[in-house]
Amino acid sequence: MKILTKYLLIRYLRVFFVILVSLEFFFVGIDFFQKYKSIPSSANLQVLYILYNGFFTLTLALPLALIFAWIATLVSFIKSNEHVAFLSLGISYKNITKPIVLVSCSLLLVLIALQSTPLAYSFNQKNKILDRHYFSDVKEDIFLKYNNYFVYFEKLYPNQKRATGILIYRLNKDKNDVMQTIIAKKAHFQNDRWYIEDAKVITKPQIRDWKSAKLKVSHKEFLYTLEGFKPKILDNVYKNESSLSILDAVYALSLFHEQGIDTAKIRGSLYFQIIIAFFIIPLIFLIYSFASINSRFFSSGIFVSSSILLTLMVWGVFFVLNRLSSGGLATPELMLLLPMLIFLIISYLFYKKNTSFKNAS
Repeated sequence: MKILTKYLLIRYLRVFFVILVSLEFFFVGIDFFQKYKSIPSSANLQVLYILYNGFFTLTLALPLALIFAWIATLVSFIKSNEHVAFLSLGISYKNITKPIVLVSCSLLLVLIALQSTPLAYSFNQKNKILDRHYFSDVKEDIFLKYNNYFVYFEKLYPNQKRATGILIYRLNKDKNDVMQTIIAKKAHFQNDRWYIEDAKVITKPQIRDWKSAKLKVSHKEFLYTLEGFKPKILDNVYKNESSLSILDAVYALSLFHEQGIDTAKIRGSLYFQIIIAFFIIPLIFLIYSFASINSRFFSSGIFVSSSILLTLMVWGVFFVLNRLSSGGLATPELMLLLPMLIFLIISYLFYKKNTSFKNAS
């Protein structure tokens, strides 16, 4: 590692961790004291609430901390004339921003990896604690289509991966006629399939001779069906939400596509979690392009306030676009990917123009 790269990273990461911890304590603390009366008195549940809220806040605080740390580090370099010293030694703008961009991308990838785990449901979990439903998660009267089946669950327990009051209709290949009905009191999900206990199976005959045609009724103590129909996917479909972990969202995307169900919300969730999280990278270049070379003509107050305002505006615009996309106003490709591409191009053009002008001067 070069001495300059090591120096830049030490200065940047030191500020980053201070800002990140400060944001976490601020947002989590304010939320905890605002909702203290609604949180159960159990110490365990209070700790769980803080942990869940801490990770949920991390998804918001980490990208902001990355850009705020860059602003603070840049101001420190300019005011101490280290910035002009770097440039005087022949160090390019690219060499200064490269380690910052690489470490920012690495931390964002870690955040994305965490959102592929059950921690992605932190917001739902903390709300369950507030609603005092943390230990009792039940959904009632769920009716869905899956491949050649229509499925009804009287009660679904997603966390326990079980259901009661099951009614399953199997259709023929043309999906225009019911061929079989399965009735059971309970079932559980295991090994990526549903195991049904004490099932009553009613099979409709292929009608060729009306005189001999009759329903076939049988009882089975144990049978399995509905492979790949995950309880967590069922739960979120029922609630009409797109808040899924990245792995569950990818699975749901494939599943919904096969069922002919609109996948706009799932695609929007994936774009927002994976791609829009990198909105800070063009911001790093855009903010740097407006930074002064030395401290003589540099107004730190105006620069810091303008940079923070720009950061919050960009983050707010993408947040609103994500909400509008989830509401079905337009496709997520149009509402999220296109603005991200436009922002990336604009940032690059400003960076290229301003840094070229400064080098020429």
